[in-house]
Amino acid sequence: MARIKNPISKNSNLTVIKGERINMQEIRGIQFQENLNNDMGLEFVNLSHRFGYQCPNWPYFKDVAIERKHYMAKSGVLSQTITTTMHVTTHIDAPAHVVQGTPFIDEVPLPHFFGSGLVVSIPKKKWESITGEDLEQACGHAIRKGDVLIINTGWHKVYDDGDYFPYCPGLVPSAADWIVEKGIKVVGHDTQANDHPLATAIGPQRNGPILPHLEAEYKEWSGGNDWKDDFPVWEPVHNTLFSNGILGIENVGGDLDSVTGKRVTFAFFPWNWDRGDGCIIRLVAMMDKKQDYRIESGEAF
Repeated sequence: MARIKNPISKNSNLTVIKGERINMQEIRGIQFQENLNNDMGLEFVNLSHRFGYQCPNWPYFKDVAIERKHYMAKSGVLSQTITTTMHVTTHIDAPAHVVQGTPFIDEVPLPHFFGSGLVVSIPKKKWESITGEDLEQACGHAIRKGDVLIINTGWHKVYDDGDYFPYCPGLVPSAADWIVEKGIKVVGHDTQANDHPLATAIGPQRNGPILPHLEAEYKEWSGGNDWKDDFPVWEPVHNTLFSNGILGIENVGGDLDSVTGKRVTFAFFPWNWDRGDGCIIRLVAMMDKKQDYRIESGEAF
């Protein structure tokens, strides 16, 4: 293996592996293959928001707490204890999160956390609905049964503790019906929930409204509508999707714009959490532009 210094970057090296020139990235003094340039010939794109101290949180959850139980000066190792809900940052909901008697996250078969599909652009503003008609216009010609569908509304760019959670656009029942009809396996989106925020406890549903000041604001925004009339059912999209075995990924982020408008392969495996109601995930889009990489057949060695 020959190693050639890269004159462009002082933090990178060019390495020749199997005849291919691979750019090595230096991170804290250690050399790694890059997401977009590696010996597999694949491109890996992160679609998850960060997780950690003071990461944005849904309005009624406790803040993420991280304690260093051991650290270098004390023990010569780093070990941390995390207290968190699983419904923070980019995560996937199990059907049992909303629909009683349905599968927990560890019971969902593994093929439902991997597959090919589309990233579609459906730009939306404050409180606007993502409808079945929107989805048909965006990708009805290209969607396939069993696809993973990721929706880019543009709201991943304002992911924060401020306006993101109460004012996001959201999926409405016609979108859920379209997703079921098309046989989509998993749907993800760069918004706060699988439903419009005002169809959750943020609005007049179940143990809400947890943000009661939004009632008057919505009435003015909508031209006089009562939010109870416009959102009469609690989390209808969650209920429709989960009852049909379709999982939902919330708070998609990362480099979402770079793969929008493309068909890619996704991986987003959760923990094997017994009776888990969902799980934080690292959602990754993968592309094999040379079409040279193959998953192993499992032959004996």
